[in-house]
Amino acid sequence: MTTLAATDLASYLPLFVIIMMAVTFSVANIALTLLLGPKRDGDVKSIAYESGMNPVGTARKRFNVRFYIIAMVYLVFSVEVVFLVPWAVAFPNVDRLAPGAVEWLFRILFFLFTTVVAYVYGYRKGVFKFD
Repeated sequence: MTTLAATDLASYLPLFVIIMMAVTFSVANIALTLLLGPKRDGDVKSIAYESGMNPVGTARKRFNVRFYIIAMVYLVFSVEVVFLVPWAVAFPNVDRLAPGAVEWLFRILFFLFTTVVAYVYGYRKGVFKFD
């Protein structure tokens, strides 16, 4: 009974070694950065850095709603790709006469319909018109 427990724990040894390597590497990087890194204090060091340009104005600028709708449409279509590509790869291997195949076909058609509705909504709101 004791050898069985020791064997079970021994199988976790590679996992513990990898975790210890990761922790050691992280702590060593932080310690070396604090010891060897440049120590610059001042106003320039504490301001926000944006694309190498000095910040001008306030961060409380209002954006047109169109930007947010474009972002939502992008998210809708990226989620569509995440679900559609694996389905398209696996569907040709499904037996056409299987009872679940037709059900999955209707499910993916419903999914495509909902994404088309999102696209039409964005189009009608004028999201894709850049004046």
